Amino acid sequence: MLYRIIYLGLFLLFFVQKGITQELAYQGNPDTSFFVARDLAFEGNHSVARDTLRLILSRYPDYTDVRNLLAKTYSWDGNHNEARKHFNKITSVERQNKEVWIAAVKNEIYAENYSIALGLANKALIFMEADPDLQIMHDEIINEIHKKQNASQKSTEKELKETEAKSYKNRLGIVNSLDVFDVVYDPMIYSGVEYIRETEIGKIIPRINFSNRFNTNGLQYEMDFYPKISKTFYAYTNYGYSNSRIFPNHRAGAELYANLPKALEVSAGIRYLDFVTSQAIIYTGSVGLYKGNYYFSLRPYITPRTDGPIGFSGSLLARKYFQDRENYFGINLIMGYSPEIKQLISDSDIILAETLLFVESQQLLFEYQFTGNSLTNSYRASLGITRQELVFDPGEFFLALSAGFRYHTKF
Repeated sequence: MLYRIIYLGLFLLFFVQKGITQELAYQGNPDTSFFVARDLAFEGNHSVARDTLRLILSRYPDYTDVRNLLAKTYSWDGNHNEARKHFNKITSVERQNKEVWIAAVKNEIYAENYSIALGLANKALIFMEADPDLQIMHDEIINEIHKKQNASQKSTEKELKETEAKSYKNRLGIVNSLDVFDVVYDPMIYSGVEYIRETEIGKIIPRINFSNRFNTNGLQYEMDFYPKISKTFYAYTNYGYSNSRIFPNHRAGAELYANLPKALEVSAGIRYLDFVTSQAIIYTGSVGLYKGNYYFSLRPYITPRTDGPIGFSGSLLARKYFQDRENYFGINLIMGYSPEIKQLISDSDIILAETLLFVESQQLLFEYQFTGNSLTNSYRASLGITRQELVFDPGEFFLALSAGFRYHTKF
């Protein structure tokens, strides 16, 4: 019986003491307590300030300034989720409180939740339309999102390039093409095998070309080298040799490329072709522009000669890239004759390149390149049509249909 009396007495004493403590805790002026808590918060004593702010809210839950300051202290300390809860309680009731909207948006920016921050800014502008401060914040968030997206894309592209550079420094390629003519000429076959090696100083490409033209087989041996000069400049060099009459005995080329701002690339170079009885020097260059997923390139060819007018030809290339640089669709328009690969024949004698440089010709070529499931294999198909003047009958033209296929594998 005595134990029950003592237990009951302690129980009543506990509740009386708790009630007295609570009554004492909520006494006083809430505004004065808020100012004290605000000073503590601004001095960096966030935890102490929160104790006071929570006590005020336990009795005055609708005191907006108190809850707003409490949310800010959570945000300043990095507890963005807790801050969000208190900001949401205010904005769900007080739609026109600009200070709270701005604080709520900043909380999401601090947390790098830019999509949520943009959503809050849009919502705030619904209730406070055309508010200049909210509009500026809204625009800054959009700019930040774009920066993050661009940085992420560049980082991803860089990682892919680095991975590709580390994983695949070698490529082996096979090229085949066929030209079929509507008059005079038999079909022409062109094939080639090339090996591409990525090195620290640049790309090296040895190549063997085979061709069958005019019932004559021929081989040509080539080497391309793309030396890296700097972040802005790189170059192209080439040398080829053949003892076949359907190829130049010697061919050489050099070109300097420069990567300029605004995704612009320019180049200037020279080509030299040496046949048995004649030589040809060709001056060339290019202007390339990357625009989004598109690439455009203009390349002229200028060939001087001593016994006639200067020869002009050129090509205009347009490509649309898909998921990466290995997948694209392209269109190439070529005006004038390019002597770097093809030669024709007249009266059983091969017409030299310098003669064909002045033959009227137009070609339209379509190309499509894609990668396999493993991404280590790439395939390119091409189809073109050519209209060209007959060398032995000026003013008369023939048509040629060209089809080609290229395969590359990385390892």
